[in-house]
Amino acid sequence: MLKTSFPSALRPLGLALSVFLALLCAATPAQAQWKWRDASGKLQFSDLPPPQGTPEKDILQRPAKQTQNVIVVPYGQAASTPAPASKATGSPDKAELDRQAKQKQQDKEAEAKKKAEDAKLAEQRRENCQRAQENLKLLQDGVRLTRSNERGETVVLDERQRAEEIQRSRTVAASECR
Repeated sequence: MLKTSFPSALRPLGLALSVFLALLCAATPAQAQWKWRDASGKLQFSDLPPPQGTPEKDILQRPAKQTQNVIVVPYGQAASTPAPASKATGSPDKAELDRQAKQKQQDKEAEAKKKAEDAKLAEQRRENCQRAQENLKLLQDGVRLTRSNERGETVVLDERQRAEEIQRSRTVAASECR
């Protein structure tokens, strides 16, 4: 059996080398650290990524080999797909801004079109109301009224026809004069 031992002068060096190697092995995981500011502004250090929803501007340091966002999901919960970087930072990209501007413009145009249609309908109702009131007044004055029948002959309205026309004019006036 071969017995090797350090000479007494080299023992402290061997011990220092052993301690150095042990510290080197312990320090390697310390490089894979995350550093970020939490919601209250305190610095946080961890070997796990910051909680989901932490803004990108608050993440101060990532592990060197970290190429994409890591989402830690507790056991038993389904992982959701991560949001795009533009959504996580809260600042939309140019395409999103263009889409929002276009949608806003379309909404304005639709609102203007609706207002124009409403104004047109209001004008038509006003005219219909005015005609119905004038017709009702004429019918109630007792003036002899004539009409043309389907053969083109002039026919005088009798009392029954006058009453029907008065009722029709009142109905139109009630619906159009609001």
